[in-house]
Formats: sequence, structure tokens, C-alpha cells
Amino acid sequence: MTDKNKTLALARQVLSIEADAIRDMSQRLDDHFVMAVESCLACKGRIILSGMGKSGHVAGKIASTLASTGTPAFFVHPGEASHGDLGMITAEDVVIALSNSGESPEVIAILPLIKRLGAKLIAMTGNPLSTMAMEADVHLDASVTQEACPLGLAPTASTTAALALGDALAVALLDARGFGKEDFARSHPGGALGRRLLVHVEDVMHRGERLPSVRHDATLSDALLEMTNKGLGMAAIIDADNRILGVFTDGDLRRHLDRPLDIRQTPIREVMSANPHTIKPNRLAAEAVQFMEKHKINGLLVADDDGHLVGAFNMHDLLRAGVV
Repeated sequence: MTDKNKTLALARQVLSIEADAIRDMSQRLDDHFVMAVESCLACKGRIILSGMGKSGHVAGKIASTLASTGTPAFFVHPGEASHGDLGMITAEDVVIALSNSGESPEVIAILPLIKRLGAKLIAMTGNPLSTMAMEADVHLDASVTQEACPLGLAPTASTTAALALGDALAVALLDARGFGKEDFARSHPGGALGRRLLVHVEDVMHRGERLPSVRHDATLSDALLEMTNKGLGMAAIIDADNRILGVFTDGDLRRHLDRPLDIRQTPIREVMSANPHTIKPNRLAAEAVQFMEKHKINGLLVADDDGHLVGAFNMHDLLRAGVV
């Protein structure tokens, strides 16, 4: 059995040490970080990340974050680079090499070749006096006072610091490039983020023959029949010019059940909800979800700039589109 109190105390100590490491590093940020950002912005090629062991895993994650936020980047293993993969690096690239000690033999072995190519070198290390730091065009100080490992051996606080510094670099570049939500969605088309950011109302709405609507001179019976046939749980009430006057929904029907209505004779305009909520077809479907949740409605009519009915959809359509 584990000692619950000891386990929690150790976990909290690890988190505290790593949080302090990041906080201390943030206070040390200086012009070298700005120089690193400017070097990446000026890069005409790709940002190449490299590192051995745990630093290599961190480098791979930073490369992925950069690539997904508007800065083309990829990871090159330093060991493989010495056996042919160095051909992936060109003079127009910027190389970001990671090593806590700054003395990783596999990385140091390829430094002269990187310099000979003419590629810019940024070193991220925990030792400003290391070989990598001294050879780099820009050095980023990711040093920590202690590892979170109680043995002081396993890379813990140092890898967390390097990862956070890489995120800071990626976000600074994102901001400098003016990288926005639409750009982010284009690099994530297969995920939920892409669906939420790329799907518009016009992509999910019913239109044409599938659009439930009746004229303002129709009866309640006509509207109910239209709602049944189209299956959206609502019908738009329109005038002769196709402008939206109101809407009748399943909820409206329930609210009128206690009234003695003749569904064949009652004009729909007497029981419809006038001036209903609408949305434009070019709005994001994610905005529609937020709007519907705010107003506690299950469907929306879609109108153009002049108030003409152009579409309709409900929450099921948003679910099918993967927006919800």
C-alpha cells in the first residue's frame, strides 16, 4: 500500500519545483529571446528542431507546435543527421538545438556542418557556458536550479522548462505573424477544432425543398403538416416576398394546447412567434451553437441581409456536422 500523504506531498513538491523553474525562467527572458523570434521570422526555409533523449522528445513537440501555429518546422534526429539526414537542412533554415547540458555529443558533432551550410543556429540549453551555447548565433537560457526528481537525475524540471520556452517561442511567432483562428483551423481540418472553426451555417442549413415554410395566410394545420414533412420541429412564416414574419415550433404548439384551437381554421399568424431569432448564412456554426444555448432554442432560421428566408437548421444538424 502507498502512503497517501507521502505520495501527495511528493507530487505537490514536483509541481512546485517545476512551476518555480518556469517562473524563474520567465524573469530571465531578455533580448536573446527577441533575437530568436526575429531569426525565425526572417527564416526563408524551415525551422529545424534537434535534440537527443528527453531533449529530443521536447524538440519534437516544439516542432509540432510551431508547425500547427504558422511556423513550418520539423524534427531531425541528430544521430540520423550524421548518417545522411543532414541533407534535410539547407542554408535558408534555422536550426534550434536542445540540450540541458549543452554538451550532447551527437548534437555537437553536427554543429560544424550546420555552420558550414550557413544555417542560423539557436541553442536552448541549461548552461550558457556550454559548447552549444558558445557556438550558437542565439542562446536561450533554459537552466533550472534543481530537477524535480528526488535523486536529482531524471530530466524533469529541465524538460518542463525547455518545453515551456518552446511554447513561448511558438506563441510569440504566432502573434508576430498575425496567425488567427481561421489559419489554425486550416492546419487542423480533421479534428474537432477544425470543424468548429471552418464549418459555417450555410454548410449545415436546410434549403430549397427541404426548407419548412408557409405563407402568412396559411392555417395552423398547414404549418403542422409542413413541420411534419420537413422534420425540423419548426416552420418559418413568410410574406409574399419571402421575408420572415415569424416562426412556429413544437414548443409553440405545446404552449397552445390548453387553448380551444381549430387547427384547420386558426390562421398561423395568430399563434406564431413574431420577429424570431435568425442568423446569417456566413456565420460560424460554432457561433450558432452558442446563440442557441444562450436563448434555449433548438432551431434557427437563416436570413439574408434583407430578412429573406434562405435556410433553417436545428441542433441535430450541428451534431451531425460534428460542431457540437
